[in-house]
This record gives sequence, C-alpha cells and structure tokens, in this order.
Amino acid sequence: MGKRFEYWIGNRYVRSRSNNSFVSLISAISMLGIAIAVTVLIVVMSVVNGFERELKDRLLAMTAHASIEGTDGQLENADDLIAFALDNTRVSAAAPYVDGQALLVFEKQISGAKLRGIDPQEEHSVSRIGDVMQSGELADLANGEFNIVLGVELADAMQVDVGDKVTVTLAEGRVTPAGIMPRMKRFTVSGIYRVGMYEFDRRLAFINIGDAQKLYRMRDSVSGVRLAVTEIYESPAIVREVALENGQLVLVNDWTRRHVNFFRSIQITKSILFVILMMVIAVAAFNIVSTLVMVVKDKQSDIAILRTIGARPLSILKIFVVQGSIVGVAGTLLGVAFGMLLSLNLEAIIGFLEAAFGIKFLAADVYFISDLPSDLQYPDVVLVAVIALALALISTIYPAWVAAKTAPAEALRYD
Repeated sequence: MGKRFEYWIGNRYVRSRSNNSFVSLISAISMLGIAIAVTVLIVVMSVVNGFERELKDRLLAMTAHASIEGTDGQLENADDLIAFALDNTRVSAAAPYVDGQALLVFEKQISGAKLRGIDPQEEHSVSRIGDVMQSGELADLANGEFNIVLGVELADAMQVDVGDKVTVTLAEGRVTPAGIMPRMKRFTVSGIYRVGMYEFDRRLAFINIGDAQKLYRMRDSVSGVRLAVTEIYESPAIVREVALENGQLVLVNDWTRRHVNFFRSIQITKSILFVILMMVIAVAAFNIVSTLVMVVKDKQSDIAILRTIGARPLSILKIFVVQGSIVGVAGTLLGVAFGMLLSLNLEAIIGFLEAAFGIKFLAADVYFISDLPSDLQYPDVVLVAVIALALALISTIYPAWVAAKTAPAEALRYD
C-alpha cells in the first residue's frame, strides 16, 4: 500500500457523508467548539493587551520615564546634573521639577492637591501633559504670572473654570507677631487637562517651576530632575547608570517602580484569564475523543477489511490521528482567523453597537478608560494556536490506539 493512503482515508472520513449523521454532527460541533474557544482567547488577550497599552500611554503622559531626586527633598546644581544626564546616549531629554503638597481653596470649596512646578518650555520633552489639555495652553504657565493648570476632576470638584482664581495654602507657615500664619498665594486657573486617570485628574496641579520655588522657598534648588530615555523598558538600568556616574548621593525612581502594582495586576489578570480560557480550549479539544470513539465504533467493518488486506495497526492508528488532527487544525485555523478579525476591528464593532443600541460598555465616570481597546500581538496568537493544535493532537491518540487494536475477526463476526 502507498505511504499516503492513511492520510487519504483519514481525509475521506472527515468529508464523507455516511448514514450516521450524528457522528458528522459531533465532528462539526467539536470543530466549532475549538474555533469559538480559540477566538474568545485571542480576543480576550488582545483586550488585556489593549488595556495595558492604554494604561502605559496614559501613565507616561503624566509621568517621566525616570527621575533623580534629592535625598532631603531638594536637589542643588540641577543644571549640572541635567547636562551630565544628557551626555548619556540613552537619555533623550531631562527637565527639572518641584513637587509639593498644598490646599486649594475657591469660595467654599476646599481640596488637597499635589503641586508640581514645571518649565513649560521643557516639559513637552519628558511628558505629554501639553497633549491632554482640554482648555488653555501649557505655555500660559509663565514665570511670575502665578497661573495654575488643574485636572478636570479637580476643577469639577472645586467648581472652577479657566480664569477663576484659587487660593493655594501651604502647611509650612511664616512667623508673624500674631503667631505662625499659613503661607497663601492666589493663582489664576489658566488651563484644565484630562488624562483619563482619576489619580492624576483629581490630585495633580501644575504651576511654573519659578513660582513653585518662590512658593516653597527653595531659591535655586529643585525637587529633582525627570528623564526621558530612548528605551522605556530599560529605564531602571539607565537612571541608575546616570546616578552612579554622576557620583552624588541621590534617590532614583522610574515609571515601572512607581506604578508597578498597575502592571503587576494586569499581568496576573492576563495569566489567570489565559489559564481559564485554555481550559475551554481543552474541553473543546477533548470533544475530539468522543467523536473519534464513535467513528471507530461506526467504522469497525472498514477497519477489519483494511486489516485483512494488509494494513498494519500503525496505519490504522495514523488514519484516525489524521482524522482528528484535521478537525483540530480546521477548528484552530478558523478560530485564529475570526479571533484576529474581531481583535483588529473590536473598537469599531463596539462603537457601532454603542451607537446602534444607545448603550455604553465602559462608563467614563466609572472607568478611567471609556473605550474598549484592543492590541493584537502575534506571539499570543501563535502561542494559542500551538497549544490548541497540541491539545487536539493529544486527543486523537487514545481513540486511534483503540482502532489499531481492533481484531478483524471480532469486527466481522456479525457482518
């Protein structure tokens, strides 16, 4: 017999229209089950990747890749440190900043906030705060004008708009004949930003770095220097390299450590979802076992005839492995195709459904991301496809082994 007859017969069994339509139905269900499971896993992983991408982009819009701070909250000779940092080929930009806490007061509204003094001319090189301005311009934070930019949630909480004046009160007071009085300064709201994360939109306000130095009495000192690097995932190594070569005693930080809990929770969620949905693929793949067992029972006489004309047990085993593998491969390829198609067009599909039915899947006032992002990563697709194919192949082994063990005399006894 030719070497390829096993593959030909196995393929014929898949495509044959025998009288036993129930077996054909179970085969189709097994194939469809694998396809649906693979599709769901690819889409879910793409959505998780999309959330991770959006989270990273929104964090980096407000947070520099890395920062170098003074051990006592003040860093002197910041210009020398910036020049030294820019000598590193992996540092693309550097900008000083001043951080401090304050109490904002407008009429009867009071709210605590973190004030960040920045140089509006240099800030665009280390963050994208200028790109998320809803009202006003970041350039309006001119030195000596005492303007302030608020997050949209903070502005809503205080019921202020561009042009209003808020009073900034510091905990550090000044000594007067009447006792210790808190330091206060009136700032004009010159802009409102929205990054889409409550942590920033509600708690962080920007002022000019010169105004911040006067407000916190830091003279020419700053809180630290923020760095933008060429390889964001190498930020921890780069900022340590700059700090060690500089030789000063400083504190270093980077975006991965500052927000590590966000990304760790996403990775844990992704791993858990992958395992759970892989179980769904396993269930769908193991349906091939029941399908092939029924096929083996249905083809007892065919197996016996093949054995009597010289087919070896290994050839019989190959026939049913081929049949089960075709079901698994077809289901996997179908699932991969549909999964990629849905993932690449998920945002458009969700937008259409929201417009058609007047619903909102992610409410902007509840979630920090109001759309459903999708980021299809081809290594994930390959991993899902390989595991699905492996599970489908494993599922064929037992029924094929049972078929190979069939005795021709027993199979033909009642025929």
